[in-house]
Amino acid sequence: MRQGTRRSAGGRGPWCKAERSETGSLTAFTAIFMVALLGVGGLVVDGGRFLAQRQAAIAEADQAARAGASALDTASLREGSVTVDPVAGVDAAEASMIAAGHPGTASVNGSVVSVTVSAYRVPTALLGIMGITHFTVSATAQATAVHGVAAADS
Repeated sequence: MRQGTRRSAGGRGPWCKAERSETGSLTAFTAIFMVALLGVGGLVVDGGRFLAQRQAAIAEADQAARAGASALDTASLREGSVTVDPVAGVDAAEASMIAAGHPGTASVNGSVVSVTVSAYRVPTALLGIMGITHFTVSATAQATAVHGVAAADS
């Protein structure tokens, strides 16, 4: 061999390090990508379920508040004012929540009925893989008993 013509086995010169094997790098990338894809899919699916259950809880609270507000005090009606019978209003609101499947609490203050649907758990489908096993949903609503038309609709 002539002097000054040293070559490495790879033919790239003495300054190059030995080539590393890239075998398996695509497998690692695919595994990381699949975890990220499952996370995004979990947010879409389970996030949608959470929003639907939250809307259902709000609708249940609204309906229970309206049911409670419809339990008017007949003595106050005879006197010309509109107030809700506290016992009947609470009973009607709580019965509505129990019938909907999510019990809660109700209170009456004059002609206003306030309702809270107790927090309940909504299990997750895909986010359980990532450690999030459930969401907690609750809702509150108020209804006011009115007499006749309060104002013209615009």
